[in-house]
Amino acid sequence: MPSGPRRIAAIDIGSNSVRQIVADVTSDGVITVVDEMKEAPRLGADLDGTGRLGTPSMERAAQAIGRMATLARQLGATRVEAVATSAVRDASNADEFIARVRQEADLQVRVIGGVDEARLSYLSALAHFDLGAGRTVVMDIGGGSLELALAADGVLDDLTSLPFGALRLTERFLRDGASPKALRRLRKEVCAALKSVLPRADWRGAQVIGSGGTFTNLAGIHLARRGMLAARNVHETVVPRVDVEHILDTLAAMSTEERRSVPGLNPERADIIVAGIAVAAEVLARLESREMTVSRYGIREGLLLELARVTPTVADPGAARERSVREFAERCHYEEGHATQVRRLALRLFDALGERIGCVPDDRATLADAALLHDVGYHINYDRHHKHSYHLIVHAELLGISPDEQVVIANVARYHRGAPPRKKHRNFGELDKALRDRIVRLSALLRLADGLDRGHVGAVGDVRVRWLRRSIRVAPAPAPNAGTIRLELWGAHRKSQPLAELAGVPVEIVGPDRSVLSSDDVAADDE
Repeated sequence: MPSGPRRIAAIDIGSNSVRQIVADVTSDGVITVVDEMKEAPRLGADLDGTGRLGTPSMERAAQAIGRMATLARQLGATRVEAVATSAVRDASNADEFIARVRQEADLQVRVIGGVDEARLSYLSALAHFDLGAGRTVVMDIGGGSLELALAADGVLDDLTSLPFGALRLTERFLRDGASPKALRRLRKEVCAALKSVLPRADWRGAQVIGSGGTFTNLAGIHLARRGMLAARNVHETVVPRVDVEHILDTLAAMSTEERRSVPGLNPERADIIVAGIAVAAEVLARLESREMTVSRYGIREGLLLELARVTPTVADPGAARERSVREFAERCHYEEGHATQVRRLALRLFDALGERIGCVPDDRATLADAALLHDVGYHINYDRHHKHSYHLIVHAELLGISPDEQVVIANVARYHRGAPPRKKHRNFGELDKALRDRIVRLSALLRLADGLDRGHVGAVGDVRVRWLRRSIRVAPAPAPNAGTIRLELWGAHRKSQPLAELAGVPVEIVGPDRSVLSSDDVAADDE
């Protein structure tokens, strides 16, 4: 059995920013964030030219760390650990900075090497992704360096660090702007170095996971370009390689000031984002990978796990998602029997009708998760619980699910009752057409499944579905020892119209006595 959580604070002192996370960590690796704090003192500014940390940036960083340590102690952290990376380990006056932090924050800074950075990034990825099958490259781009962790089937093969951080490369190549010539020079140097550490024959097509500010900002830009303003979390955003190149070209053609207004981009990162994305593009090109997945977790979370002496379990594909959704449902005190029954019936309907109404195989998992979570809004209140379900799901920390997928799940749950999806609803109307179409299809199936368990007692044991020339016939059969399913027949009838509109034929609910209730006889669902 997992032991109680420990409250730990981890501070990552990078070349561009200083970040703290205060979290409760359980013995089985569950991280619950209590608070976070970030400052950007640019500790590594001009380091390549002078070999030293600048006095103003050291002062800003030390003061920021002091505030972070105070916050962590006030929140009851039993341990506060600060690690410094590229800028401090490369500076000739690192001892001076460490002494300043000791005086300001009463902390002893631990300077870690690039290989340790890569290991912590991998540890974090292992806790937040399913790495049990296939080859994976985890890359972390900081202000001063690029770290790469190479793993096969969850087993680490190699750890590498290269001096290709976003701040460092900006100062070396793009100080006067991201001209095509300067960008080519930058990419050429990165490409040449990658050849010796990334054997293409062994790692071609590997899954690529990116952590660090470059990637969370890249994800934000990518989501904004797709109109995904409803997404509350960039974690697990999948960015195709072609879009990485398009975004790079777009940003490189802008001035720093113009970039500050780019949707999804943190204005403070506008001057160094081009260099960071260029490095990411070269890694993808070297691996010939078609896409990359963004992690919002990095060195800090890896450090938390290390301090708690937790080694995450290597998970097979889908395991993290299933566990995360189930744990979220349990935290919302969901009605397990009803949720499980609705999921079972929804998948039965999907298997019978999904392909005919335009669903694709991946929609099955989306429907399953939406069905399990459709009533979590009861955790807030019964009234408008479908809308509460939407807000709870869209803000949840769910692993193994991309932001756009999470928005779809939230909307499908939202429309299991009440008014059907309409473009005047902001949560629905702002999405692109492909996502809206998925929501319409899956919510129609979920509505009907929910109606088939109207009494929340699992009275329906099975359901036969036949798509005839002029109708869809849905024939529920009672579960063993069930009494009447009259309420379930009525509930399914009341919720059949959206599926009928989608299919273009009436939906007929057929009772055990062969009585028929047609969707033609019911008004739009107004539950």
